Amino acid sequence: MPLFDLSRTALETYRPDIDEPADFDAFWATTLAEAQEHDLALKLTRVDSGLCLIDVFDVEFAGFGGHLIKAWLTRPAAGSGPAGLLPAVVEYNGYGGGRGLPHEHLAWAAAGYVHLFMDTRGQGSRWGAGGDTPDPVGAGPAAPGFMTRGILDPADHYFRRVFTDAVRAVETVRAVAGVDPARVAVAGASQGGGIALAVAGLVPDLIGVLPDVPFLCHIRRAVDLSDREPYTEITTYLSVHRAHVSAAFRTLSYLDGVNFARRATAPALFSVGLMDPICPPSTVYAAYNHYGSHAGGVSKDIEVYEFNEHEGGAGHQFARQLPWLAALATGAGSSPGSV
Repeated sequence: MPLFDLSRTALETYRPDIDEPADFDAFWATTLAEAQEHDLALKLTRVDSGLCLIDVFDVEFAGFGGHLIKAWLTRPAAGSGPAGLLPAVVEYNGYGGGRGLPHEHLAWAAAGYVHLFMDTRGQGSRWGAGGDTPDPVGAGPAAPGFMTRGILDPADHYFRRVFTDAVRAVETVRAVAGVDPARVAVAGASQGGGIALAVAGLVPDLIGVLPDVPFLCHIRRAVDLSDREPYTEITTYLSVHRAHVSAAFRTLSYLDGVNFARRATAPALFSVGLMDPICPPSTVYAAYNHYGSHAGGVSKDIEVYEFNEHEGGAGHQFARQLPWLAALATGAGSSPGSV
């Protein structure tokens, strides 16, 4: 796809005003306080995966509403990794995918981290090897997909539940024996990148944030520019429910990654594809340029892939992430398992 958005020069300074509800902080404080009323109910079950150098655990924990959320936890096998408490990475998945199979998520554990890969409630049936977490909540008419579920009330919206699950996933990995709770990072691509940004704005003491080609940022502009799913779910819904435009975008303002990015305090490494038709580059830059602004600015960087679409940097980006996160986890960029 050719370049279709702002020029790179314009992108680097693109810092648009984004609608932010006056009660944004109160809304999320109340949401997370309600989640804390439920015991985390953490359960780890060792899995005989056939992997010799990686230990695998099937994880269950209580997310939004106390609902059961599944995840995979992988870590260097006992005796094969560095001694002492390990840093951890919590990773969130792309739109429509599930947690899949544990051997699909080995890279972070191979690098010396404890890795928690969260299943996204209700998803896992569009690509990959499947998901295992239902979403027992639903409200109102919606277009196929997840973007318009609860679109008329932020308290009902699907992503309120997912973002809460994601915060609880950080609590989960911090409760795992052998994890250094002071060295936890969050990561994800596309939808996973948007979820990671939400967590960055809601959890104040992460060591790093790795959002690749993040979805759910500058949502109104994304709807105006993108002719691809999932943003077209909103277009489809509003083409039928013509009177719901104001209410829909008000709800989405509580979920916009830019508003979470403003509140982030941890260092971040983004990626963007300048030919990305799914998450237009200006929407990624809107989050990046606002990132950490409420804290007066934090350390951040963005890898730019000029000729790539939504795959962004793929494996090249992970190669960039490894030394970047190792430097934060150790203070020197050596083994992540160093205490």
